[in-house]
Amino acid sequence: MAWHRISTLASGSLALRLRALRVRARRLVLHLAVPASCAIVAGVHAADAATAAARGPTPAAYLRQGTLTLPHCKGLQAYCGEIERPLDPDGVIPGRIAIHFEFYPHTQAGAAAGPLVATEGGPGYPATLSRDDYLALFAPLRAKRDVLIMDNRGTGKSGAIDCARLQKAPAWTIDAVAACGASLGDSAALYSTAYATDDLAAILSALRLTDIDLYGDSYGTYFAQVMAVRHPPLLRSLVLDGAYPLGGKDYAWYPGYAPAMRDKFNLACSRFAPCAARPGSSIDHLLPVIESLRAAPFAAAGVDFDGRERHFTANAALLATVMFASAPALATVRELDAAAAAFSGGDRAPMLRLMAETLASVDSRDPTGDAKQWSAGLAAAVMCQDPPQIFDMRLTPELRAADRDRAIAERRLTAPDTYAPFTIDEYRGLPLDYGFIEQCVAWPVAPAGHPASHVVPDAFTVPDIPALIISGELDNITTVADGAAVAAEFKRGRQLVIANSFHVNALPRARSPCAAELVRRFLDTLSPGDTGCTATVPALRLVPQFARRTADLPPAAPLVGNRADTKQLKAVTAALQTLGDVLTQVGGNSSGTGRGLRGGRFLITRHGGNVHVSLLQVRWTEDLAVSGVLDQAAGPAGPQTLVRARIEVSGPAGLTGHLQARWTDGTALASARVDGGFGTRRYGARRISAAAPAP
Repeated sequence: MAWHRISTLASGSLALRLRALRVRARRLVLHLAVPASCAIVAGVHAADAATAAARGPTPAAYLRQGTLTLPHCKGLQAYCGEIERPLDPDGVIPGRIAIHFEFYPHTQAGAAAGPLVATEGGPGYPATLSRDDYLALFAPLRAKRDVLIMDNRGTGKSGAIDCARLQKAPAWTIDAVAACGASLGDSAALYSTAYATDDLAAILSALRLTDIDLYGDSYGTYFAQVMAVRHPPLLRSLVLDGAYPLGGKDYAWYPGYAPAMRDKFNLACSRFAPCAARPGSSIDHLLPVIESLRAAPFAAAGVDFDGRERHFTANAALLATVMFASAPALATVRELDAAAAAFSGGDRAPMLRLMAETLASVDSRDPTGDAKQWSAGLAAAVMCQDPPQIFDMRLTPELRAADRDRAIAERRLTAPDTYAPFTIDEYRGLPLDYGFIEQCVAWPVAPAGHPASHVVPDAFTVPDIPALIISGELDNITTVADGAAVAAEFKRGRQLVIANSFHVNALPRARSPCAAELVRRFLDTLSPGDTGCTATVPALRLVPQFARRTADLPPAAPLVGNRADTKQLKAVTAALQTLGDVLTQVGGNSSGTGRGLRGGRFLITRHGGNVHVSLLQVRWTEDLAVSGVLDQAAGPAGPQTLVRARIEVSGPAGLTGHLQARWTDGTALASARVDGGFGTRRYGARRISAAAPAP
């Protein structure tokens, strides 16, 4: 049930969807007083447009809303509050917990229309950390609509759980998860989604707000559905972005996970001509690599997005992690098919880099390990309390382990292809918070008054309200099938599938503005209106091939005035692929510096939504080095970006050149134009004027 928003975006089903545990139980007896000011935590997904939209006249020092007097939040166009809640709604376990929220009043004079509420994915992420994303989504509606954002209990400023061992562990282990649960004791069950929705209901009551439109992304879609079951009178509508259901037949095994993963790679390949031209599907292309890793795993190293070398064992389980985790989503789909062909041909570098990038990307923590940024403990508490498991959570951990072994042995016999093309045991090699099926095997038994997997009644009903479900066609975390199951629960449920898109699609940095536009229209009118844009998102441009030498690449197409020869046109292709490779690396980079696939480095400077990259002898092939500058700037429409580069290339046989390249990213069949000149020791200057598919 963990659905980390994997930035994205990037972070599905009820188990990948939670990530984390580490509890050294914090003090939960918190005072009721509303703080005089609210410390601001910088958002992980800063959106300049949202920040600008949030600015306005200096707000009053306090706001009276409902029964509460709220102080202005320092640095925000919002008012901050806390309400004290019983840790245990039944009062058996003593203690109180302060639940933090931010209230953004509508910006236009006059009475407000119904409030907008946003709830975050994870679990474990505080919603206020993504405030900029939510305010960007809601910006056109905020003139008449108030916005409320709450940190769920156990996250952010609502008593973030800090299980130290789990929070800082290099990877989740069954023992670390168990230790977190033990440190929480009987309170572990009290961080369930059910009680978090009750907290939101209490805040709405105190603020005198009702008829809310509730937007949830990733795990937030689970929260929103639980809210709908437990507090139906408070809701006007739901928007579920990257949704998965509350349960279902065979759900604990996540049976839709592998089919969606296979579809992701096969669809992307079928829509990119060089990949589609190879015999068989993308999964067929990967089978020789899987067999090779199965037969002969090996010690390996690769460089991640931030230029750090990681050491690991390259085996089938790690390749399964690359393919299932969808982290990094774009780079994995863009590169994997070509990386598999290179691997089979003896060139391991592209595949090992993907493995290193995945190992970095499946870690939900910020670099400091601060539980207020993401709480592993809360993630574990929700994952081990709310979703169904393959074993009986009422058993003691010792008996539960035997129940797990029995269930897995039976699954090997009855459904061995559950995670094909990988075996069940290879799938079990995924990180625990991505494989989902056994992370909670040693979690303490929940008290009888708060049993596990009883977030909603077994025969629950949802209210008859409009529900818009947004699914990404290439999302194997919260799958299209998951979204369809959710939509079917609501009489007025409607699923929209966004073509060629991944996980969470209405927030900034999605591949298209389509979902955001439809969500805004729905929130305004309860109808998305014309949904034709869902089919217009361009297909992904994959890496056509990885090559060690420029001679192995196709030449760029000469244009009028070109004087470059075939070898030089091949160097143009290599240079463009180097630029495209760097841009993909920039998308996942957080350190400001990175390394080329086969050498060299690059430095990244960001100015708002624009990116400037300095390349220093970056090598995508072994025999061509690229230096210069690469700029990516916001384009004229939606997520389109304008890419320009001024570079020097040096290659085999003394080849040198000065090139300028440009293309528009985010469009179908984008083409790159390259101009400049080549000079070699043998031939003198050669004017280049050429075009090639954008990388």
